[in-house]
Amino acid sequence: MSEHNRHDNPPVTLGIEEEFFLVDPDTRDLLHDPDPRIFEAGAESAGPHGVVHEFLRSQIETNTEVCASVTDLREALKATRRLVVGAAQTYGAEVMAASTHPFAAWESQLPTASQRYEDFAVTFQETVRRLVVNGMHVHAGFGDADSRVRVMTALRRYLPLLNALSGSSPFNDGRESGFKCGRLNLFEAMPRTSVPGPLYSRAEFDALIAEYQRLAFIDNSSEIWWDIRPSNKYPTVELRICDVCPRMEDALCIAAIYACLIRMLLRQYRANELPPEPPTEIIVENKWLAQRYGMLAFLGDTRRGGRIDIAEEIEALVEELTEDARALGCEDELRHSLTIVREGASADEQIDLYRLRRLEGATEREALRAVVDLVVEQTGKGLDA
Repeated sequence: MSEHNRHDNPPVTLGIEEEFFLVDPDTRDLLHDPDPRIFEAGAESAGPHGVVHEFLRSQIETNTEVCASVTDLREALKATRRLVVGAAQTYGAEVMAASTHPFAAWESQLPTASQRYEDFAVTFQETVRRLVVNGMHVHAGFGDADSRVRVMTALRRYLPLLNALSGSSPFNDGRESGFKCGRLNLFEAMPRTSVPGPLYSRAEFDALIAEYQRLAFIDNSSEIWWDIRPSNKYPTVELRICDVCPRMEDALCIAAIYACLIRMLLRQYRANELPPEPPTEIIVENKWLAQRYGMLAFLGDTRRGGRIDIAEEIEALVEELTEDARALGCEDELRHSLTIVREGASADEQIDLYRLRRLEGATEREALRAVVDLVVEQTGKGLDA
């Protein structure tokens, strides 16, 4: 393949980290101290993937292997979900892919035994104790270090859309939060979170990290918890703004959009055709609207001014990315975003079910348990080999 063709058709590799809750099959509450054999069995069977602990004992994280396509990622995601669901069910738990649990009390949770997590608890105090949340992180490998940072900056304007498509955290502590993505309200009480400012080279990023280190704020860049960041461990850009998705199809849709955006933006970068950057403050404003209203948000239109229905924005983006999706073999996954627009994200479905059960006469706790049942069922759906 010629150098020209390599630049016109930049490869994008993908991997997904998903964080899950471990749920008591009887009470539907979180298991504050689940059987450790769940983690052992998952890790022993992981093969090229990963199954690891998270901050709380009631959480478990999976990491797919590096995938060359969205098609490969589908099989990897099936495998990792199958691993963790199978291990959990063997040892008395169910698995729930949502970014908050509808009614679990943070005071009942126990941290995983780890020096790192113990240090976190000492430093961040109640901020981290209240952080009963899961996320989904999508890694994308492409280009060189400078192009990854420049494309990361260009990706920032799309973060509100990606967040809205993933929303799965409308409940917290036994009540509706009023947000489709309530997770970020909790997470952003931590430092070094939210949307990063614009960076235009790897040297700029490294200089910022060096200043954090000079002031003894961090040891390394893994302690930068932005919505999107260069990975500390891998030559990837890590998308971190998304809730974890109960429906695997939603997760694959987000990964497909991310890959298509990268392919388009990398091509524009190499042709010196990237559009001007919107102010970070405007991106953050749009992000708040996406968190609050999800698929019903009217975002600020940074191109023409005024506001635009997020559904129109997503429909226009699908059209814009169709050529890249075709080249990457993920047209179906890209177009699934239109299904989410039409039917709602997980947060919408959770709220609808809760309200329906209440109208039918269920107590608040019974309605919230029904939400847990729904998410558990969706987490394990479509995992047959």
